[in-house]
Amino acid sequence: MQARMTNPAYVLPGALKGIGTLFQAIGESGLDQEVAELVGLRVSQINGCAACVHGHVNNLRKAGVSEERIASVAAWRHAPFHSDAERAALTLAETVTRLADRSEEPVPDALWDEIADHFDEKEVSALILTVALTNMFNRINATIKEPAGTTWG
Repeated sequence: MQARMTNPAYVLPGALKGIGTLFQAIGESGLDQEVAELVGLRVSQINGCAACVHGHVNNLRKAGVSEERIASVAAWRHAPFHSDAERAALTLAETVTRLADRSEEPVPDALWDEIADHFDEKEVSALILTVALTNMFNRINATIKEPAGTTWG
């Protein structure tokens, strides 16, 4: 499988610079990188983005995350391998990714309160940006048919 075109972030260098700045800010937030990768993996699973699923799985493996934790992300509610903070972050990731599927309040106050119990404002900001960026990349990759195994950077 081959992509339809070069990733737009590489075609438009200003876009790559802006994306890099966002990633730098997320990295400086204090959010645990493993939480960010788990969130990115779950969002990418929901969106069916093979390139991003592959990338997040590789990043988690490189970080030494167990195979059972990685494999259980798709069914995290029914697996004992994730902390309460990770569960809150995964719930937020799913909720924000599936905004169009909701007929009630997009992010319920109870979920927001749960997130605030586990993460400070900088970490919450990084979580929100991680979900948003992952959704953006998933949509770009689906549009250009980016294959799994693609590396960036």
